[in-house]
Amino acid sequence: MTLSMAYSPCPNDTFVFHAWKHGLIAGAPPIDVRYADIDVTNGLAERGELDVMKVSYAALPWVLDEYALLPCGGALGRGCGPLVLSLGASSPAALAGKVVAVPSERSTAYLLFRLWAAKNVPGGVGEIRVLPFHEIMPAVRDGVVDAGLVIHEARFTYGKFGLTCLADMGDWWESDTGFPIPLGAIIAKRSLDLDALTAAIRASVDHAWADPAVSRAYVLEHAQEMDPTVADRHIALYVNEFTRDLGPDGYAAVTHLLTRAADEGLVPAVPTEKILDPKG
Repeated sequence: MTLSMAYSPCPNDTFVFHAWKHGLIAGAPPIDVRYADIDVTNGLAERGELDVMKVSYAALPWVLDEYALLPCGGALGRGCGPLVLSLGASSPAALAGKVVAVPSERSTAYLLFRLWAAKNVPGGVGEIRVLPFHEIMPAVRDGVVDAGLVIHEARFTYGKFGLTCLADMGDWWESDTGFPIPLGAIIAKRSLDLDALTAAIRASVDHAWADPAVSRAYVLEHAQEMDPTVADRHIALYVNEFTRDLGPDGYAAVTHLLTRAADEGLVPAVPTEKILDPKG
């Protein structure tokens, strides 16, 4: 049976899933891949449309009845958080009443921003505008919005747009909680063989690490004209030990994020067992 799957065209995802996508993992089911930004995949998951997907950890409260969180394949780490960019605002207070672009209202980036802004932006921002992540920096540069919340390789390239970093959500989260930052999760329908899917993803990660050159053409094909050096930095930052196995620290970070957000009324509460036990 061919599984339907969605992940982003970003280098970390294409690097991780190259071997599985190209039939290089013995015993792994074939996959029909849809490439889509996180705002799209979050919506697909909420509607239950595909078998396996990369989504925001922040979207889990709306999808965990039908989907299970898999312990591998996602993006979680340190020093890799979303950034708040502006044309030169000197303090978070400057965002009060302003227009801020975000990549998705159900993204982890936006959830972190809401937690951060509640403590750092007196009176709150004025308007949130959802834009595809690659359109956010041009919108800030051109004055279409006052600030932008960016993800992915934007942390390496925002200087080319004349922008400054007003706040790093990852630095704030790590200093505030001590946990690594949960960004993107891999979920699969609970009706599937979750053990087999986990094994396929881990084998694909191991294959990518063992011979990075094999996936390079595939990565650059989907990297939206990204400089190869930036693509390499992107992979090095977002594909790490948590990609192969969330482990105790990863699960603790995810649980803390969703529990804290639920306590502040930002997301529905999620039973811990639905996070920790894929078969629960």
